[in-house]
Amino acid sequence: MSRPLDRARHHLKAHPLALDAVLAAGVLACMVAGSFVEPHGNDAVSWSIRTPEPLSLVLMGLAALALVFRRRAPLTVLALTGTAAVIECVTGDPRAPVAMAAVIALYTVASTTDRPTTWRVGLLTMTVLTSAAMLAGPLPWYAQENLAIFAWTGIGATAGDAVRSRRAFVQAIRERAEKAERTREEEARRRVAEERLRIARDLHDVVAHHIALVNVQAGVAAHVMDKRPDQAKEALAHVREASRSALNELRATVGLLRQSGDPEAPTEPAPGLARLDELVGTYRSAGLHVEVARADHGTTLPAAVDLAAYRVIQEALTNVQKHAGPQAKAEVSVVRVGPDVEITVLDDGAGGDDDPDNGGGHGLLGMRERVTAVRGTLTTGPRYGGGFRVHAILPVKTRTAARDQPGEPV
Repeated sequence: MSRPLDRARHHLKAHPLALDAVLAAGVLACMVAGSFVEPHGNDAVSWSIRTPEPLSLVLMGLAALALVFRRRAPLTVLALTGTAAVIECVTGDPRAPVAMAAVIALYTVASTTDRPTTWRVGLLTMTVLTSAAMLAGPLPWYAQENLAIFAWTGIGATAGDAVRSRRAFVQAIRERAEKAERTREEEARRRVAEERLRIARDLHDVVAHHIALVNVQAGVAAHVMDKRPDQAKEALAHVREASRSALNELRATVGLLRQSGDPEAPTEPAPGLARLDELVGTYRSAGLHVEVARADHGTTLPAAVDLAAYRVIQEALTNVQKHAGPQAKAEVSVVRVGPDVEITVLDDGAGGDDDPDNGGGHGLLGMRERVTAVRGTLTTGPRYGGGFRVHAILPVKTRTAARDQPGEPV
């Protein structure tokens, strides 16, 4: 039973002209029924049957027909129905309820326009209809029918304005909800993009570092395999160790992408400056001469800054290994300067193309993005007389850490 009603209601909403035609037919039926009844207001209320005038029937038909187009031209429909109501108020004796169509039209104007228009049109309609009924009609000015016109026109304007206000309120809530939803979606997309970029940087750093070492050690093993098998075995051992380290770090990085039901990701902490000696040792075992100088006085860095410092040194030494040549020497310094820690990696560029940009990779871009992400600065470029310089300034305290420990000196 309810489904046919729901389908009919949906059909009427989808076709507003048909809905207005149904409304106009109902209003016409009410006006015609009211025109056949004549109330008598003596001591007791009584009713009698009367025959409406032909002009009244014509006016009711025209007013109802105008209501069919009330959504398309509300002010025009109000003018037509108001004119029909004025003519009926002046000529009708007894009077037919043609003003009912004018009240519906006034409601439509109030519900589809703004409040100032509703006030102006409502007062004008109320004044014209009430004045015509009181001053030019056949009934005394204080007759109940005249006061009813005044009341019903006011009710029509007020009800339409209330409906318009409610629609505007609901629309504002809907727009705010849609805007909030779009904001959440944009924030989610931004966070996903940032996470993808971070993972891409991690993968690049891990792969570039370890594959460079594997390449160097494999070349050494191939070169000395026949003449010095012991050295070849040592080089292959370094290849095996570098590949194992690469796999472990890749497993840890990819583990971040697993869902909650997947196997547990490795719990090994992210690399930092505490593993600097181990990192430098892998390059030394690959034949790169690296000197390290530290003057950070046991400074404890936030996890993000510590990881950025480690990755900067790792990428810089990888570039030295790949571009500076087998005879190059590198210097790494970590110095605490006030509220910052400064990372410097120098090489003499002996025997190779020392410009990392010539490789077409993304190492320098990745370093810059890492340093910028923790609100640091990075400068890179060739050194006077040959070689390359990487210099990063990283804050010891991030904004989050500073808020958590406001009283700790920096």
